Amino acid sequence: MRPVKRALDDDRVHVTTASLVALESQARDLRFVQRAKSHQQLSGHMQSNLRGRGLIFEELREYLPGDDIRSIDWRVTARTGSPVVRVYGEEKERPTTIVVDQRINMFFGSRRSMKSVTAAEAAILCAWRVLGAGDRVGGLVFNNSAVSEVKPHRSRNAVIALADAIAEQNIRLCVSSPDEPSRSSLDDVLTRLSSVVHHDHLLIIVSDFDGHGDRTRDLLVRLSSRNDIICLLVYDPFLLELPKRGEIVVSGGELQAQLALGQSSVRSAIDAFARRRGRELRAWQRELGLPMLPVSAAEETAPQLRRLLEQANWRQRRR
Repeated sequence: MRPVKRALDDDRVHVTTASLVALESQARDLRFVQRAKSHQQLSGHMQSNLRGRGLIFEELREYLPGDDIRSIDWRVTARTGSPVVRVYGEEKERPTTIVVDQRINMFFGSRRSMKSVTAAEAAILCAWRVLGAGDRVGGLVFNNSAVSEVKPHRSRNAVIALADAIAEQNIRLCVSSPDEPSRSSLDDVLTRLSSVVHHDHLLIIVSDFDGHGDRTRDLLVRLSSRNDIICLLVYDPFLLELPKRGEIVVSGGELQAQLALGQSSVRSAIDAFARRRGRELRAWQRELGLPMLPVSAAEETAPQLRRLLEQANWRQRRR
């Protein structure tokens, strides 16, 4: 593998494992769901508004008047000669899988940082917060040609391994890198995700959703039917605030195009594209009931994430 030279070691262009690990302190006050005190003696200190993993066995005890007869353990009852019931409690631990987009389309930024950097920061902030809440965390990191998987674990090593995977793919992003076929798409990764995540996970998808379509929507429908999903839509405000003059060169990694922003037809076409894409994603949010939180590459990541999650939690309380 040939080494890839970083752009002046600029942390606005590329991330390192160390820079991502250092975000731990900024993740402590992030909240994915509103939690309320639990009134059940055996169910732990908090209860979540999102779905849990189900029920776990706690103990066997003698049958008491009013107990559901369906909870009777007939084998133990036959062995002891007196009715015995199985007691279950709700399991609150929930594994989290974070999907991180590091394709060439993420290698764009007009102000603070590249979208790929913002996505990396948002993903690791989420990972640190999940671990801080006591849940297992892992992820899928993908670029145009490969997918790296980190299985969920409840340990700092899991977060560091995820940071390693992100940094390894992030460092390869370079405008002068040779063209490579776009074998890994968002749909491919969501398909792989559905094969390894079956139910009761929290799925956090960090991407600009470039290349989304009907299949993307169908995959999200399938995943959201048995899991909780939060989509972090990483964007750069450039398309929303186009300059009125000048020319820019854009690339999808294989082809380049020169756009004359002084021409009204060019500006109108770009504006129509951005608005159409925004409408499609907002329609998904309404239809699927998924939080789709816009994260700008032009602002600091942690304060944005904190604000967006607080707003999402407030809307959840109103419902």
